[in-house]
Amino acid sequence: MNWYRDLVDTGRAQAAWALFAFLLTFTVARAITRRIRAKQASTQPDDGGLSDVHIGGIHIHHQVWGILLVLLSGLLQFRYAPASPWAEVLAVMFGAGAALTLDEFALWLHLDDVYWGPEGRKSIDAILLGGALGVVLLMQTSPIGAEPERAGGELARWTYFASVGFHLVMAVLCFLKGKLATGLIGIVVPVVAFVGALRLAKPGSTWAVRRYGERKAERARKRFGATYDKRWNRIRDALGGQPSRH
Repeated sequence: MNWYRDLVDTGRAQAAWALFAFLLTFTVARAITRRIRAKQASTQPDDGGLSDVHIGGIHIHHQVWGILLVLLSGLLQFRYAPASPWAEVLAVMFGAGAALTLDEFALWLHLDDVYWGPEGRKSIDAILLGGALGVVLLMQTSPIGAEPERAGGELARWTYFASVGFHLVMAVLCFLKGKLATGLIGIVVPVVAFVGALRLAKPGSTWAVRRYGERKAERARKRFGATYDKRWNRIRDALGGQPSRH
């Protein structure tokens, strides 16, 4: 498999395994939780099988197993830094743990069981962001160009550092404009940060509150209004399931 050999030779095999485990674990976890919810909503007698995990009468959310996997894989990697294939095994553990944890991101953000509530869509946002960052890590080339030691010459080095500084400023502008995902991805992919910094800030963001007049604030509200939310909610619900209606 030449494509996998290329991943190994360029040091990206562990990132690939982590991303694969991340996506697979999220898919399986959501399939299981959706099945459990369907059973709980059914009027048919419980036939056993899939159900929530309880220990000592306490419902153990799957983010608990995710946190344990992330901690264990991280500690083993830092302590032993194993070679292949154990490095890939730890990458799989980390990716699976990250998926289980981020799939319940909304729960530890709100400190409440909002998994199937509208607030639970934030978990899907976290999963999308995690998956996007995983894809970015598979990029073969450096997103900010040549390394400074390869730039050659004093002027080239200063140009390199100036471009990196400009790139990071663009990423910070994304954060100030309320675009967390764009800013995080933009740290690794400069063009994303540049485009995000140029476009309108989200209403209520630091940038919009401090710098927008009424006219521009109204444009931002229209840009990120009900239509924008509805479009993204369709994507979130397709991936994670429809929120419960109480």
